[in-house]
Amino acid sequence: MHALELLKQQHEEVSKLFKKYEKLADHADEERQEFFEQIADRLGAHAKIEELYFYPALKKEDTEDDLREAVEEHLVVKRLIADLISMDASDEEFDAKMKVLQENVEHHVEEEEKELFKSARKLLSKEQLEDLGIQMEEEFDTLMEGEPRMDVPEETERAAPI
Repeated sequence: MHALELLKQQHEEVSKLFKKYEKLADHADEERQEFFEQIADRLGAHAKIEELYFYPALKKEDTEDDLREAVEEHLVVKRLIADLISMDASDEEFDAKMKVLQENVEHHVEEEEKELFKSARKLLSKEQLEDLGIQMEEEFDTLMEGEPRMDVPEETERAAPI
């Protein structure tokens, strides 16, 4: 699968999960916890494949600022996930933190699809994007065999190098 199509598909999957989460009743703590775990696993694996493969493939002098910002946005998301992992879904602050997570993810996705995707189309050939997509999809699938959200807390010390 083409790298940009893969990332866009993953963005859409997480967006749908957030929408389903929003519709859950306040008393559905178990379901809210399950949706959080699904979202956090996908975001953890997604950030990892971007940081390992996508961002390094785009690293050029004129993209460094955008990449640094993207990595810092990942760090904010990871810190929110780490906080949520340590909370119970019945906690009064859980929904508020989930909303902040959603807003941060939406902002990141918007910028990434607008700026970095445009850079990727300029810098990489269709074949390179296809190869990158295959590599990222394989890594994502491998990560999703476990619980990638559980790696997130130790990834919050500092932003990933670009």
